[in-house]
Amino acid sequence: MKPAQRTSNTPTPGTRTDFLFGELLVSKGLLTRGELVEALNEQREQGGRLGEVLLRLKMLSDEDVTLALAEHLSMEYMRLDDVTRIDMNVARMLPEGISKRFCLVAISEIDNKVIVAMADPLNVIAIDTITLKIKRQIKVVISSPQEIRQAIEVIYHGSDVEEQRLRDLVELEDGEEEKVEVIEETSEADIESEVAATKAPVIRFVDLLLSQAVKSRASDIHIEPQEKSMMIRMRIDGVLRDMVPPARKMQAAIVARVKILSEMDIAERRLPQDGRLKVRMSGRDIDVRVSVIPTIYGEKVVMRILDVAAVNHDVDQLGFGPKLLEEFKTILSLPHGIIVVTGPTGSGKSTTLYSALNYVKDPTKNITTVEDPVEYRLAGINQIQIKPEIKLNFATCLRAILRQDPDIILIGEIRDKETVEIAIKASLTGHLVLSTFHTNDAPSAISRFIYMGIEPYLLASTLNLVLAQRLIRKICEHCKEPVDLSEKVLKRLNISAEQQKKDAVFYHGRGCNACGGSGYLGRLPVFEFLVMDNDVREKLITGANESQIRAMARQKGYGGLLESAVSKMLQGLTTAEEVLRVTFAEDVKSE
Repeated sequence: MKPAQRTSNTPTPGTRTDFLFGELLVSKGLLTRGELVEALNEQREQGGRLGEVLLRLKMLSDEDVTLALAEHLSMEYMRLDDVTRIDMNVARMLPEGISKRFCLVAISEIDNKVIVAMADPLNVIAIDTITLKIKRQIKVVISSPQEIRQAIEVIYHGSDVEEQRLRDLVELEDGEEEKVEVIEETSEADIESEVAATKAPVIRFVDLLLSQAVKSRASDIHIEPQEKSMMIRMRIDGVLRDMVPPARKMQAAIVARVKILSEMDIAERRLPQDGRLKVRMSGRDIDVRVSVIPTIYGEKVVMRILDVAAVNHDVDQLGFGPKLLEEFKTILSLPHGIIVVTGPTGSGKSTTLYSALNYVKDPTKNITTVEDPVEYRLAGINQIQIKPEIKLNFATCLRAILRQDPDIILIGEIRDKETVEIAIKASLTGHLVLSTFHTNDAPSAISRFIYMGIEPYLLASTLNLVLAQRLIRKICEHCKEPVDLSEKVLKRLNISAEQQKKDAVFYHGRGCNACGGSGYLGRLPVFEFLVMDNDVREKLITGANESQIRAMARQKGYGGLLESAVSKMLQGLTTAEEVLRVTFAEDVKSE
């Protein structure tokens, strides 16, 4: 009886092709003769190509096998560690199933030929399949299986996949001509919106919108009605970017869908409303805070995304330099006083304060927070959500907290004189108080307190630290390249001639698929410290103004936001344009 014939395109193990490939590996010193014999025996027992067997036995690395195979077959080897080399439109001509089945990806198209990277360039079935699928001539190159699998993940599951699905959905909905642009504010219109919100396209659109926002690392989604259109924008790395807009006729249904999910009153369209919802993605829960306000063209929706799993509340990971980190920890260890973190919305103030609470958290201490809203839940800490509608505000909560024997108090935001006065009272009676404030830099916080009616001597005796911070965008490492800066820009950045000689290379991002063409990927913080030591306190009591206090801080070696950002730029982490966008030059000369 004849043995069953092989139906696979895989050559018989131990054939001349495998033997010659093995001899090449031995001649290059990648394998010993004994290892080759062991691998060939394993191949005869288990099957598969020799390269696969060597990887399975961990005798060679992915790259070693691929480079040797390219030499053996006289084929071009292509690295795929830089995803910017891949034309996503060409790559997605092949379905994901085919790419995964044959471990290959289409990379680009040159001279009417599609370049295809394959882990197994001898697989004729794979070559025939993709040739029939894309109906083009192909040129095969070799890449490592690991890099191909990573590329497949980026191609078919990257952040712009959802955008394309949204685009497809919008085109689907845009087939009919819009008949009515204005929806009358009647109960019938409300019912119609609610019914429309339950239709599958609207549900899919909102779900994909949230999915894309999370994968794009967006902090906010803006749904904005215009006169004859609708605008969708996402704040990514601190900057708003336009996204695929839906048809104007979908506006009411999309807003209604978001309101239903956020448990808002769908019939109320004249007053602002706030709500929240929770979504689950990739096995983790993500909180979404929703705000709706009426505009002249309809309701505008802003959804703020709070990805708890993506935030690390570790004071050592905040981005302080060694000196500032040690100073910060020392001030946190003081038994009483006020620490204020200043900056605009979205500058990372809450992350800094939560990290500080995690650092000082101790079973022997009673820590209580008053927040609006409670953004992140911390174990072992008592957190209070204020509710203005029942007159549970910051001042009311703080008075009650002081009767609860606290050690450390966090005030979500200082908004009025009454809150400041209670914070000062708590500090004077032996409590450590942490809070946020909205000012341009650290010294201006003192001016703002005095403007609110707080006596300078009270500030001098209670303030321990004012910390200003911003978030600046990092240069994308995938498309980072050197760039020359003009003398005018260098002057605005206060970069001395000595610094230019020492750190002469400046960078920017040219834009690529990985960063969405922006040249930036991720953010990092910059800080300004104003430590209230005895010299600063004395200066404050004697009536020093903001610029004098700022000059004293600079003399003590505490740079401003501009200096902090420029130091990051000199390290090659950010660009001059980003430094000038986020920070500002300041006059620190003493009068």
